[in-house]
Amino acid sequence: MTDRSAPIIPASYEDWKHCITVLCGIPLTRSYVEARIAALGDPRNYATQRFAEVWGQAQLDRVRGWFADARVELGGSTT
Repeated sequence: MTDRSAPIIPASYEDWKHCITVLCGIPLTRSYVEARIAALGDPRNYATQRFAEVWGQAQLDRVRGWFADARVELGGSTT
C-alpha cells in the first residue's frame, strides 16, 4: 500500500527525509549522505545530469541542500 498523502516531489526537508527513510527505506547514514553529496556535486556524473534533466536544476539544488542538512543533522560540517 502506498502513502497517498506524501507529495510526489518533496517540497521540504521533512517531506524529503520521509520519502528517503520511510517510503524508500534508506537509512540516512553518514556514508550514504556523503556519497550522495559527492555524486550530486559532480556535474559529470550521469545520474546527476539525468536528475537535472528530469526534475530540473531547482529541485537538484534543493536536494543538494537537503543532503547538506542531513549531514549537519548527523553531526557533520556544513561544507
